[in-house]
Amino acid sequence: MVKPQPSRKQLHPEEQSRFEAFLRSRELKYTGERKALLDAVFASKHHFDADSLHLSLRQKGNEISRATVYRTLDLLVQCGLVRKQSLGDQHAHYEAVHGDEHHDHLICLNCDTVIEFFKPDLEAMQESICKEFQFKPLHHSLQIFGICRACQAKGTEGLDIAHRVSQLHA
Repeated sequence: MVKPQPSRKQLHPEEQSRFEAFLRSRELKYTGERKALLDAVFASKHHFDADSLHLSLRQKGNEISRATVYRTLDLLVQCGLVRKQSLGDQHAHYEAVHGDEHHDHLICLNCDTVIEFFKPDLEAMQESICKEFQFKPLHHSLQIFGICRACQAKGTEGLDIAHRVSQLHA
């Protein structure tokens, strides 16, 4: 027997309510396309880009335009439900925001692996620095770019690594 999938309201009721209220405040509609996109975003356990999200939605039978995906992702970022980041390449990556969860990233410039981590002592040090300088932090993001263990072990560091490092500051 196939177990029925939970309804939309059982999956992400807080996120759905928050997004609907956000859209109403801007006199925008909560369409079926936006609902499908919100579902896909919160079903994703990894970072994604807009094009891969668009392809995934299309493969699942959602007739959604690429422009709608980009516009809706921008709305989700403005609403605070999605975080937009640059992970060392030429396009933006996104991830769903789950409550007040925070993590930082190690990014391999060879294979593009993203390792998420959280270190309480690092967070405490950042808070201490802010306190020392009487600075009120609102957001921070730590990204460390380098070569992952697997690429180091394989010796597969590409020749374009120096170029990729130089592009991080461009």
